[in-house]
Formats: sequence, structure tokens, C-alpha cells
Amino acid sequence: MLDQEKIKPQLKTFDLTMIVVGLVIGMGIFRNPVEVANKAGIPIIFFLAWITGAVISFIGALTFAEIGSRYPVAGGFYKIFSHCYHPAFAFMVNWIIVMSNAGATALVAIMGAEYIAPILLPDIPRSTAISIITISSIAGLWVINMVGIKVSAKLLNGLMLIKIAMLLLLISAVFLIKGAPNNPIITPDNPPLKDMATCFALCFIPVFFTYGGYQMTMNFGNDIQHARKTMPRAIFFGITIILLLYLAVNFSYFKVLGFSGLQNSKTLASDICGLIFGAVAYKLVAVVMFLSVMAYVNVELMSNPRIYFAMADDKILPPIFKRLNHKTQVQEFALTLFCVFILLTLFFMNSFKALLEYVMFFDSISLIAAASAIFILRYRDKKAEITNPNPHPPTGIFKIKGYPYLPALYIMVYLIVNISVLYANPEAAMWGFILFISGLPLYYLIKYILNRNADKV
Repeated sequence: MLDQEKIKPQLKTFDLTMIVVGLVIGMGIFRNPVEVANKAGIPIIFFLAWITGAVISFIGALTFAEIGSRYPVAGGFYKIFSHCYHPAFAFMVNWIIVMSNAGATALVAIMGAEYIAPILLPDIPRSTAISIITISSIAGLWVINMVGIKVSAKLLNGLMLIKIAMLLLLISAVFLIKGAPNNPIITPDNPPLKDMATCFALCFIPVFFTYGGYQMTMNFGNDIQHARKTMPRAIFFGITIILLLYLAVNFSYFKVLGFSGLQNSKTLASDICGLIFGAVAYKLVAVVMFLSVMAYVNVELMSNPRIYFAMADDKILPPIFKRLNHKTQVQEFALTLFCVFILLTLFFMNSFKALLEYVMFFDSISLIAAASAIFILRYRDKKAEITNPNPHPPTGIFKIKGYPYLPALYIMVYLIVNISVLYANPEAAMWGFILFISGLPLYYLIKYILNRNADKV
């Protein structure tokens, strides 16, 4: 086993671009437009929310591209908090992220199993079939990821191309289905301006949840060839693909189903494919949606162990979390433990559904703090240049244009998201804050135990 610094990076621009797309496009775009439509109330707010989300997410992606370019390390999303603030704050943020990611991955895996269970195991009780498929899928992806990062990246590339093809099919419905006679477009009366503003703000919760994830690309800093150049380029390409797909597919949902049909749909992909292909659509959608889900699960298996690596590097977790197989470039212990966490959450899924609602409040806080790191990094670099001029400064660092205004706008919008969660679900906000604060004594407890064991050795 070798430290990660001794391993030759293997991820290229296309690989990382697919990782960006895989981190963002989960199941949200196939479900959340219904919630956005219901919160919006009218089409203009619906589209304005998605367009605003696209613009702000693009700004956020460029902000994190600069942060990642300035600080390309393993587990970058954890390390940036430790580097710019304090290891205790980094732990408080990331212990919730690690916990919620396991629950989110389990939930998404179950969603995929729900699609495919009636086809693969039609004679077995539904709940049992879903459990068998979910566990088998996670176990299969664990095996593939244990083979090596390059193999798992190639698998992700293939799965993401299938998912993108599914989105393109849904987009093509605009041209394939003329007029959608059974789903007329109904435009409701405009509510008062004050109510419109409230509806618009509440739309931010599902919209930004659907757009989120690109910041986790920073976790692959040491796995990327020419990271300072490749990371910004891949984030730019990935987020551009995502935004174009999201805006186009939402227009297709609206145009084909009508706004009232969109508000009342339970299975958007199945509804639209049913209009295109008829009864045979179910099996087609089931298989494609299952593969789409596996793309999300696979990228989570690739990303989360790198958070453990960064935490162990800060001596917050035991050194075993840093162990890396030099041939496969896999953190075997960390990957296995994350898969165990996913499987454990399957037995406590009701509790984790509540937990995921609670941490939504804190997700926006972590993004605000992470994006604010750009100001700290620039300040430190400027101060270093004054005190110790370097005739050969680092090359290839990406710089966002419009600084400091665009990063400040991104932070301000996420403050609105935070306030929207507080307004919509005060209990979730309260528990999210309690979970965050509880990380502080846990940090010092783990630190004390590790230091005591080190002294004994």
C-alpha cells in the first residue's frame, strides 16, 4: 500500500466531465420538476426558477473550479474547510455530509430497484425483490470499484451516456408528440406579487437540490492528470451539459404534459415515454432508469472514500482510511466501509428519510462556507506575493471573471435558499443545526482517542 501522493493520476478531461455530470444528475430531474411546478403555481415562476438555478449553478461551478484549481488535493471538499478555516469546522461540515451521502445513495439505489424489480423478479414479493436488487447492485458496484478507478470511471462513462440518452429522448418528445391533445396546457391566473415572490423562493429548495453536486469534483484532485487545467475545464464542460439538458427537459415536460399534467405526474419519464412508445415504454424506461440510478451510485462510491482520506490526512480518522492500493488506485478499506454504511441505512430507511430532510438546511451553509473560501485563497495568495515575490508563480490556475461580484452573488442566493428551508421546515433547520453543532465535541473526542492511542504506541 502507498500514500496517494505517490500514485500517478489516471483521470482525464472526459472522465472528470462524466464525473461532474454523474455527481449532479441523479434522480432529481426525473422527480423534482413536479415539486417545483407545485411550489411555483404558474409556468412563469416555474421556468424562472430553473433558469435562475442554471445561472447561479454555472457561477458556482466556476467558483469551485477556481478553488479546485488553486488547491487540487485528495478530498478537496473537506480539505478546503480545514485549509481555510479550521479542522474542527471541516469535521463538523463533513461528518454530516458523509452520513447523509450514505443515506442518499441508499435511497437512490432503492428508487432504481423499484423500476426494475417487476421485470427481474416478478414472482417475488415487491419489498423483498427491491431489497435483493438493491443489495446486489451495491455489491456489484463495490466489486467493480475494487478493480480500479480507471475501470469504475469507464463504467461511469458508459452509464452516464445512457442517462444522457434518456434525457435526450425525453427532450425529443417535443418534436415526436404533436400538440399533446390529452394533456392541454392550462395557464392558471397569476397570484399577487408578494405570493409570487414567496413561491419563487420556495422553488429554490428542489431546484438547487437538483443542480447540486458539482462541488464534490474537488475530491478527485490527486486523481486528475494536470489537475490545475483539467479540473476547471471538466467542471465547465460538465455543468454546461447539465444546464442545457435540464432546461430542455423541463421545457419538454411542460410542453408535452401541460402545466397541470406536470403538477400531477407521479412518473415523468414513464408518462412521456408512454406517449411516445405506448405500452412497451414501461420496460424501456425501467431498464434505462435503473442504469441511470447505478451511474449515480457508482460516482458516490468513487467520491466519498476520498473524503475519508482527507479526514485521515488531518489525523481525524485512523491512518487505515488513507491506505491506497498502488496498482488499482483504490482506497479499499474506505470504499468497503462506505458500502457497509449504505447497506446499514437500508435497515433504517425511515429514519434516514427524515435525516436527509434535516441536513438540507445545512447543505446550503456548507456551500456558502466552501464558496467563501475563494476570498480567503485569493487574499492569502496576494499577501504571499507581497511578502515573498516568486519569479516563477504557479501556472495554470483558473480565475473566475467577475470576481468578487459573481461569487458574492452565488453566496447571496444560497442564503435565500437557506432562509427558504427555514421558512418551509423550521424543524428540519433546527435539527440540521443541532447535528452540525454536535460534530464539535465529536471532533475533539475522536482527536483525543487517536492521540492517546498514538502515545501508547
